[in-house]
Amino acid sequence: MLTIYNTLSRRKEVFRPLVEGHVGMYVCGPTVYGDAHLGHARPAVTFDTLFRYLRHLGYKVRYVRNITDVGHLEHDADEGEDKIAKKARLEQLEPMEVAQYYTNRFHDAMAALGCLPPSIEPHASGHIIEQIALVQQILDAGYAYVSNGSVYFDVEKYSRDHHYGKLSGRNLDDVINASRELDGVGEKRNQVDFALWKKAQPEHIMRWPSPWSDGFPGWHCECTAMGRKYLGEHFDIHGGGMDLVFPHHECEIAQAVASQGDEAVRYWMHNNMVTIGGQKMGKSLGNFITLSQFFSGQHPMLTQAFSPMTIRFFILQAHYRSTLDFSNDALIASGKGLERLFEAMKQLERIDVVADAQITEQYAQDLSDKCREAMDDDLNTPIVISHLFDACRLINQLADRKASISPAGLEALAATMKTIVGDILGLRSEAEQGNAEREKSFAGAVDLLLDVRAQAKAAKDWATSDRIRDSLAALGFQIKDTKEGATWKL
Repeated sequence: MLTIYNTLSRRKEVFRPLVEGHVGMYVCGPTVYGDAHLGHARPAVTFDTLFRYLRHLGYKVRYVRNITDVGHLEHDADEGEDKIAKKARLEQLEPMEVAQYYTNRFHDAMAALGCLPPSIEPHASGHIIEQIALVQQILDAGYAYVSNGSVYFDVEKYSRDHHYGKLSGRNLDDVINASRELDGVGEKRNQVDFALWKKAQPEHIMRWPSPWSDGFPGWHCECTAMGRKYLGEHFDIHGGGMDLVFPHHECEIAQAVASQGDEAVRYWMHNNMVTIGGQKMGKSLGNFITLSQFFSGQHPMLTQAFSPMTIRFFILQAHYRSTLDFSNDALIASGKGLERLFEAMKQLERIDVVADAQITEQYAQDLSDKCREAMDDDLNTPIVISHLFDACRLINQLADRKASISPAGLEALAATMKTIVGDILGLRSEAEQGNAEREKSFAGAVDLLLDVRAQAKAAKDWATSDRIRDSLAALGFQIKDTKEGATWKL
C-alpha cells in the first residue's frame, strides 16, 4: 500500500485518492526566463517518477504542471520587475518570445531526462480570467483589500479565522506585529500581506484589464486558479520544491480557503534542494549549472560532460526528501553505476537457460515485490536501486555460469528489470537515448521537406511539390494532404 510523506501533516500517510482509480496531481513548473538547471531537474524527475509509479499501480492520473510566464517579480512575490519582461526589455524581444524560447528549451531538457510530458501544461498568461475571478472571490469573502489599484491578501484577518502558516510551521503573530513597526510598507496594511493583483506601472509591458486596474496577477494566484480549473476544488497531490513551501504554497492554501471555504489539496509533497558545497543551487545565488551545460560539459565547475540519464540516475540515487549535493565525483560514480546496470541487462540476452535450474521465476517475483515495497515506502528509489544492483550481481553470475536459471525464470527476470528500470524509474540506455534523438531528427527532416513542399504548392510550383511527394512515397512514406496541412507516416 503506497504511503507518501505529507508536508502538511509532517508524517507518512497511506495514499487514498479522492476518486477511486483516479489521481489529480499538480506540480509547480518553471518560470521560463532562463535555461533549466539541476535544481529544476530534481522536482521534474521526482514527480515524473511518482507519475510513472501511480500509472504502474493502475491509476488514471491527470498530471498538471504549470508554466509561469507572467507575474513572478524580480525581488520577491510583490516587488520589482517581472523577470520575463526584464529579459524581453534587455534583449529587445516580445515577452512571449522569451517565454516561448525558454519553454521550448525546458521541454527539450525534460525529454532528454526521460520525463514524460504532463497531461496538461497550462500557462499563467493564458488564465488571466480565472485569476481575476479568484481575486474577486477572495475580495467578496472579505479576505482582501484594494489599495491604489492593486489587490492584497489580508493575512492578519485571515489568521484570525484560520491558520496561516500551517504548511511551513511558522508563527506569524510575531511577524505581523513586527511588520507594523516597519517603515515603507507602502500600499500594504502589513508587510506579510501578499499581492493578488498588481497595478502595472507605465513601463510595465505585460498587463491586462481588470475591475481594479490594468495590471497583472500575483505570482501565487496562478496555481490556485489553474489547479481548480483542471483538477476541481479538491484534488489529491500538490508537489514542488521545498523552497516553495513558504511563501508560495502557504499562500495557495490561504487563497483556496478564502475563496471556497476549505482546503483544495489533500497531500502536499516537496522534494529537497540540490546543493553545491552545502549551499542551495539556484539562479538567485548565481551558482547554478544549466542542464545544457551538464550535457555539453561546458562549465568551469565541470570536469566532463554528463549524459541526461546520468543526471536522472544521480537524482534517483538519493531519496527525494534528502538534500542532494553536487560534485563531479558523485556524477562520475553515477555514470559508472548506470553503465553497470545496463551492461547487466544486456547480459540477459546471452544467458543460457537450464530446465531444472536453481533460479526460477520466483526470483523475479521476489525482486518485483521488494522494489514495490520500497516504492510504496514514500518512493524510496535508493532502496529500489540497491535491489537492482543485487540482481545485477546474480545476472553476472548467470553469465559466468556460476548459477543457472530456468527459461521462465529468465523471461520473468528480463521483464521485471525492464519494468522497474525503464517504466518506473524512467531510465534509458545510451543506445535507446541515441535512437530517440535520431528519431526526433528523422521526424524533423521529414517535416522540413513537407514545409518546403507546402511552400512550393503555395507558389504553384507543382513539379517540386510532386517530386517531394513521389520521392517520399518511394521511400515508404504515406503522405496525406488535409486542410490543416500534410501529415505523414511510414
